[in-house]
Amino acid sequence: MAVDKMENRVRKIIQTLNKLYPDPKPFLNFRTPFELLVAAILSAQCTDARVNLVTPALFRAAKTPQALLKLGERKLMAYVKSTGFYRAKTKSIMDASRMLIEKFSGKVPAELEQLQTLPGVGRKTASVVLAQAFHIPAFPVDRHVLRVANRLGLAHAKTPDNTADQIETTIPKNLWITLHMQLVAHGRKICRPHPKCGACSLLPYCPEGKRRML
Repeated sequence: MAVDKMENRVRKIIQTLNKLYPDPKPFLNFRTPFELLVAAILSAQCTDARVNLVTPALFRAAKTPQALLKLGERKLMAYVKSTGFYRAKTKSIMDASRMLIEKFSGKVPAELEQLQTLPGVGRKTASVVLAQAFHIPAFPVDRHVLRVANRLGLAHAKTPDNTADQIETTIPKNLWITLHMQLVAHGRKICRPHPKCGACSLLPYCPEGKRRML
C-alpha cells in the first residue's frame, strides 16, 4: 500500500476513534502515581473492574510505599487475593515498594527505564504509569491493543513490544495516550476475540474486518 494512502487510512481510523470514544478515561482508578503503579501490577491476568473493586480498601489502609511495607505481606495478600496470582503480585508490590524507598526516595520515577527496574513492572505497566500518572507520551500494549492494532493494520507484529515499537514509529507522539485508551475501549466493546465486524464503524479501514466479511 502506498505511503500516502496508508497515511490517509490511519488518519481515517483516528478520526473515527475520536468520534466513537471522544473523551477516554483511564480504566484503573487511582489518585497518585504510586496507587496507579500498584493497580497496574494487580491488573496482570485480571480485569480492571476487579482491580477497581479491590484497591479502594487497600489504599485506605496503605497508600504509600512506607505504609504498604508496614502493612505487611499477609495483610496485603488478603486485600489482593481476588485478583489472582496474589502471592506473586504481593511479592512484586512489596519488593517494588522497598526499591522505591531505597533507590527513589519513596517516589515513583517518571522514566521508562527506571520504572522497568521495579519488580513486577514490564514495559506495558511502565508505559501505563508514564502515560496516565505523569501524562508523558507512551503507548502501552495490552491484549486488547495487540489484537485491535494488528487487525486494523496499524501494526504488523506478534508481540506487545514490537507492536508498541511500530505504533511509536508511525503515529505522532501526541496521539499515543488517547489512542491507547481508544483501542482498549474498542477491543472490549467491538473488536473482541470474536469481533462484531458488521457493527464496526472502522470496517471500511480494517483489512482483517474486510477479510472476515467476505
